Amino acid sequence: MPSTTEITVSQLSRLIGLPQAPIIIDVRAQDELAADPRLIPGAQHRDPEALMSSAARFERQSVIVVCQEGLQLSQGVSAWMRHHGIAAQTLEGGFAAWRAEGQLLIPAERVPARDSQGRTVWVTRARPKIVRIACPWLIRRFIDPQAAFLFVAPSEVMRVAKRFQATPFDVRGAFWDDRGDRCTFDVMIEEFALGSDSLARLAVIVRGADTGRLDLTPQSSGLLAASLGYSRMYRDDLAQLEAAMPLYDAFYRWCRDAVNETHA
Repeated sequence: MPSTTEITVSQLSRLIGLPQAPIIIDVRAQDELAADPRLIPGAQHRDPEALMSSAARFERQSVIVVCQEGLQLSQGVSAWMRHHGIAAQTLEGGFAAWRAEGQLLIPAERVPARDSQGRTVWVTRARPKIVRIACPWLIRRFIDPQAAFLFVAPSEVMRVAKRFQATPFDVRGAFWDDRGDRCTFDVMIEEFALGSDSLARLAVIVRGADTGRLDLTPQSSGLLAASLGYSRMYRDDLAQLEAAMPLYDAFYRWCRDAVNETHA
C-alpha cells in the first residue's frame, strides 16, 4: 500500500499548473542545489531550520517537501510540519527522481529574489488585456504561487521596478518583453524552460490573440474577445487578474487534456 505521507512524481506532475496545486518546498542542501540549480515548477528553496521557525505560515495548506532523494531530510521536515498540524508530504525519490523522469525544471537564476514575505514581486503597465494577464497566470501557476503584481502607469514601470525592487515585464527595455514575433508570454516559457506540449499549445493561442494574428489558432479569437470583455467588466486591475485566472486555467486544461475531444 502506498504511503499516505508520500506523493509520486507522476501524481505531483499532474497537479503542477493547476489552481489546487500544493506548495512545494525544496530543502536540498546548498551543495546539492549548487550541483543542479534548478527547481520543480512552483517550488521555493528554503533552509530546513529557517523553515521550521516559520512553519505556521503554511497552516491549512497542502505542502510537498522535496530533498535530494526523498529520504532523511524531507521526511524529517514533513514529519515536524505534520506535528504542527500542517498537511505535509514528501516527494517519493525526491528531486533526483523528478529529474530522472524528465519532468520540467526551472532555472533557479531566472526566478527573481523574494521579498520579506517570501514573494516575488512584478510590475507592469496598467489596464491589462491579454499578455499582462497571461504572464501573471503563468508565474502564479508555475513559478511562484504567492507572486505579487503591481500595475502602474506605463511611464512609471521602470521607476517603480527600481524603487520597489520589482521585476518589470511586458514593457520596453525590460528583460521580460516581446522579442521579434514572440510575445512576453513566449519569452517567459522559453526562459523558464517550460517546454511542455500543453504550454507550447497555449502560447500559440496567446500569441495569436495578443498580436492580432487570429489565424494562428481558432481559439485566439475567443481569448481576445473574453480578454476585452474582462477589461471592460473591471476597473481594478487586480480584480480583473483574479477574475480572469480561471479563464487561463480552462484554456490550459484544454491544451493539456482535451484537444482531441469534441462535443457530441
